[in-house]
Amino acid sequence: MDFGLKGRKALVLASSKGLGLGVAQALAAEGADVLLSGRDAAALGAAAAAIAARGQGRADWVTADLSAADFAPKLAAEAVERLGRVDILVNNTGGPRPGAARDMSADVLIEAARSMLAPVTEITRLLLPAMCARGWGRVLTLASSGVEEPIANLALSNTLRAALVGWNKTLATEVAAEGVTCNLLLPGRIHTDRVDQLDAARAQKTGTEIEAVRAASRATIPMRRYGTVEEFAAVAAFLCSAQASYVTGSKLRCDGGKIAGI
Repeated sequence: MDFGLKGRKALVLASSKGLGLGVAQALAAEGADVLLSGRDAAALGAAAAAIAARGQGRADWVTADLSAADFAPKLAAEAVERLGRVDILVNNTGGPRPGAARDMSADVLIEAARSMLAPVTEITRLLLPAMCARGWGRVLTLASSGVEEPIANLALSNTLRAALVGWNKTLATEVAAEGVTCNLLLPGRIHTDRVDQLDAARAQKTGTEIEAVRAASRATIPMRRYGTVEEFAAVAAFLCSAQASYVTGSKLRCDGGKIAGI
């Protein structure tokens, strides 16, 4: 199937590694030109070079700090300058620190919202008008399975990413008639550095060996394994494709069947 992404221009947030990088690689493999962004210049440069070496879509990179006050206007302007336009925006943010809801102070919540919620809504607000004017656009936001089934000890993530669900659905209905789709993609246990960190934190907190923690986690997944970044990124590429033109306002799981709810 041709995803119709050749020549499309994509900005992928937090894409120096993990899920963001995987999505950027998948879009480039379909012929899109991608702009990677993040804080680690060395990692971004290496990732862009690796994508370019495959001879598919072009890849460039720019440093951007999600928590900076001028993050959105600066990155939006840079993306348009580098790419010419932005057809596809992949919103992605790093996960906040673990913690219980009973310990979540207002200050901690507001601080996390500044780096997880506000950057997503603001960069989208700035890039959306041009997509609507052209009659084609994709806004894909990477969230978490915690928006449907809250994850223990990840209160900040559960709270803030759930807010993205209401925002995405509202936005999708506003721009659907203008050719722009807005969707959420919910990863389950996808094997990334972030998941390794969470497993390590759980092992330390419970005094359990790391392999025992991973085995227990795998046992909760019907497929009995963690997903791969490539599997997740393939779903993301489809949601950004021309073939997904009638999918909007949705949240799609990529979790190996882990979420128990219907």
